[in-house]
Amino acid sequence: MNCLGTIRSVTLLALTAAMVMPGLAQQRRPASPPPPQRQMPPGGGRGEHLAQWMDKHRNLTPQQQQNALRSEPGFKQLPPETQARVMGRLGQLNAMPPQQRERVINRAEAMEKLEPQQRQQVRGALSQLGALPMERRRTVARAFRDLRRLPPEQRQNALNSPAYRDFTPQERSTLNNLMQVEPMIPQQP
Repeated sequence: MNCLGTIRSVTLLALTAAMVMPGLAQQRRPASPPPPQRQMPPGGGRGEHLAQWMDKHRNLTPQQQQNALRSEPGFKQLPPETQARVMGRLGQLNAMPPQQRERVINRAEAMEKLEPQQRQQVRGALSQLGALPMERRRTVARAFRDLRRLPPEQRQNALNSPAYRDFTPQERSTLNNLMQVEPMIPQQP
């Protein structure tokens, strides 16, 4: 297995979790850059993804999963702060109810399939959302979910309607950026 693939998936989990569970990130943290790309061995592909890794380790306790992740090739070469962040993300994933964990894993998998530039666009929009105060973040995320349910041609009219007049310029900018990357963000079932 490729540790970077798993770590990238766990990092993507953190980004997508903001849309599923805004309360997870009580403290605002700057978006972390993706781990550096390394050459894969011939025929090695990108390694297991988060869903595969979690499925393979599902019968382990959270502590055993952390030990398994620590023993992955390349994990010890990561900076200590990255190791701690990845372990924290794994802990958050394990703390979720099964249905929510499955949704988050599916979102991380969908993000993993995007091109690097697309992932960066999504990260930027989600980072902008994450920078809002918690209550406003929830309000903007709810507005985004409502807007994305509309046909694309009706979204701008809805955004200009009285229902959205109380949004600050920063919140409107966040909504606009989210709408630009909307096709790349997996929807909740």
